Amino acid sequence: MKKVVFYVDGFNFYHGFKSYIDSNSEWRNYYWIDFVNLYSHFVFAHDGHELHSVKYFTAPPSSTSKRSKQSALFGANKILNGEKFEVINGHYSDKFITCKATCKEEFFLPEEKCTDVNLALHIVQDCMAEVVDIVVLVTADSDQLSTIKLLKAKFPKVKVRLYFPPNRRSNELRSEISPVVYLENHEDKFKNAVMPFEVSNEKKKYTRPPDWKK
Repeated sequence: MKKVVFYVDGFNFYHGFKSYIDSNSEWRNYYWIDFVNLYSHFVFAHDGHELHSVKYFTAPPSSTSKRSKQSALFGANKILNGEKFEVINGHYSDKFITCKATCKEEFFLPEEKCTDVNLALHIVQDCMAEVVDIVVLVTADSDQLSTIKLLKAKFPKVKVRLYFPPNRRSNELRSEISPVVYLENHEDKFKNAVMPFEVSNEKKKYTRPPDWKK
């Protein structure tokens, strides 16, 4: 069986998903999603493929409320999926910004760091270790164009596939990989991958945040 690994650009996925909800409010129900379950619907044993793992690249939010929700989402996913689900964290750092309006005030804006680099490094590392046969990139960030070109040049036996998060596109990436999967066209898979309201084991219990439902 060929091993399929999904590498999810969490920042790109989350913000695309969030913006898509603005005009598709029923998608709010899909915040509380089982990522392994979701992506398993795209992998078929009769094709000789198996879902090996889902790697989610992100950074803990600075907001206590957002961090709590993210922690519950990832904790529930770990209970349900064990080693098949992995979170790789970057971090936020303050970026110095000068206001472009007439006030010209200077302020700091939190900026996510390391996600793109972590994603690229993990893909290359997994290819070198021969633990992946099919790389699935879930992103529309054109910064990953170099990663795709490197994979094609150095690991020609590894297949590369591209999934665009809801409400996200990249002509640069699409020019390198075709066809592309547009995740907003697969609401049925999201619907079937919503986790139970409460997910628990003998040590932990996680519940869906109240505002993560239409």
